Amino acid sequence: MDKLKVLVVDDESRMRKLVKDFLSKKNYEVYEAENGEQAVDMFFNTKEISLIILDVMMPKMDGWQVCREIRQYSKVPIIMLTAKSDEKDELLGFELGVDEYISKPFSPKILVARVEAILRRTNVLEEGIMEIGGIVLDKAAHMVKIDNESIDLSFKEFELLTYFITNQGVALSRERILNNVWNYDYFGDARTIDTHVKKLRSKMGIKGDYIKTIWGMGYKFEVD
Repeated sequence: MDKLKVLVVDDESRMRKLVKDFLSKKNYEVYEAENGEQAVDMFFNTKEISLIILDVMMPKMDGWQVCREIRQYSKVPIIMLTAKSDEKDELLGFELGVDEYISKPFSPKILVARVEAILRRTNVLEEGIMEIGGIVLDKAAHMVKIDNESIDLSFKEFELLTYFITNQGVALSRERILNNVWNYDYFGDARTIDTHVKKLRSKMGIKGDYIKTIWGMGYKFEVD
């Protein structure tokens, strides 16, 4: 299988090298751009870029404009990097079609985990079926089987399990789960997640143990 191509865009060469080193170890083919204009040219002149890691603050063309240019023609997954942690910036990123949003400084291992989670998720959207640890989830049919037995899940329970599986191994805060499963238009209590997780675990039987509680933060889906 050919290596998946990732475009890393940042005006700091040290940052590009750091990200490239970690991704290369995971067998990704990494392309680098040092400004927004170069990033746009490289994206449109390189075949089959699978994902873009894009810094916001750059010379010539900032990350927002790069995102706008690319989104006119492509739905390639984009992870935005920023030194800011302003909620308005984060919301703007999602409005522009950004898939993930990571504030600097960040752990390169976490970044790689996010990259892998997004690529799994985009592959899932094409194939529609996920299999892991005795669980088969069919997105098109909206059906889940555990050890070949169908289980009956509500719409939100199904969405929650899908989100957990596509982000396996990644620690997920309650707020992040709310934003991705319930979306930004939900203003209820984050404890609603705990209620749904409890019901989901119960319906999954012994496989419910795959959903680990991270005390004080949220959850992680991990197959033993």
